[in-house]
Amino acid sequence: MSFNGDKINNLGNNISNSLFEFAEFDNNEAEKIGYSNYSYWKSTWNSFTKNKVAFSLLILVIVVLAFTILQPFLPYQKSATEIYINSVTGVQDKNVAPSVEFWFGTNSIGQDLWARIWSGTRTSLLIGFAVGLFEAVVGIFIGALWGYVRQLDILITQIYNVVDNIPTTIILILMTYVLRPSISTIIFALCLTGWLQMARFVRNQIIIIRDREYNLASRCLGTPTKRIIVKNLLPYLVSVIMLRIALAIPTAIGSEVFLTYIGLGLPVSIPSLGNLVNEGRILMMTPTLRYQLIFPSIVISIITIAFYVIGNTFADAADPKNHV
Repeated sequence: MSFNGDKINNLGNNISNSLFEFAEFDNNEAEKIGYSNYSYWKSTWNSFTKNKVAFSLLILVIVVLAFTILQPFLPYQKSATEIYINSVTGVQDKNVAPSVEFWFGTNSIGQDLWARIWSGTRTSLLIGFAVGLFEAVVGIFIGALWGYVRQLDILITQIYNVVDNIPTTIILILMTYVLRPSISTIIFALCLTGWLQMARFVRNQIIIIRDREYNLASRCLGTPTKRIIVKNLLPYLVSVIMLRIALAIPTAIGSEVFLTYIGLGLPVSIPSLGNLVNEGRILMMTPTLRYQLIFPSIVISIITIAFYVIGNTFADAADPKNHV
C-alpha cells in the first residue's frame, strides 16, 4: 500500500497545474460548433456546371452577347444600314453571295447581311431582356401579393381574368396600330400581357407553401408580410422563377418575329431578327438566295435553344430538393 501511495504522490507532483485551469466561455467559439461552409449559390453553380451541354451553351451565349455588343467597334466592319455600290458597275451590290468582302452576302438592296444580323441580334436581345426583366419584376410582385394576401385575391383574380381573356395577338396588333412602330412600342405591347403567366405561376406556388408550419410560426411571431414573402416564400421558388425568366427572353424574340411576319413589327430601317427572317422568307424559293433566311434563322435557333436548355438546367440545379 505504501508503494502505491508513493507512486500516486510522484505522479501528482509531475502534473502541471495549468491543465486544471478553468476555461473561459467564448460566444464566438461556441457558435463555430454549428458552423457550416455550405453555400446555396455555390452548390447551385457546382450542380449546373456538371451538365456539360448547358455549361457549353452558357459560354456560347456569353460569347454571342459579348460579340454582339462589340461588333460595331471591331475593325473591318460594315454599316448595317448603308447601301453598298459596286465600284466597277456603279450599281447596287444586290444579292451578292457570301464572299471575302461580304461575309454573309448582301440583301436585295445591297446592304451587308453580316452587319445587319448582328445589329438585328442586338435589337432582338434588347427587346427580349427588357420584356423578361419586366415580366420578372411585375409578375413576381403581383403573384406574391396575389398568393399570400387573401384580401387581394378576388381583386387581382378579376383583373387577371379580364386581361387574360383578351387574345394577346389582338393586344399586340392594336398597340402597333395605335402607337408608332418602334422598339419601345414592341416592348410596351409585349409587357402589357407578359406578366400574366409569371404572376399566375408564382401565385399558385405560393398558395401551396404559404400555410406551412414555418410560415404559420412567422405570422404568430408578428413577422411583417413583406419579410415573410421575401425570406420564406420566394427563395423556395428561385428555381422555377429562373426558368420562367430564361424562357421569357426567347419568347419575346419569337413574338417580335411573329409581329414582323404579319407586317406589324419594326420598320425595315431598324434591323431585327424578325425583319431579317421576314426578308429571307420571301426569297427562300430561290436556291441561290436562301442564305438570307438561313443565317438569321441559325442565330435565332441558337439563342432560343441555348436559353431553353440553360433555363431548365439551372432550374434543376437551383431546386433545394436536389441539394444535399
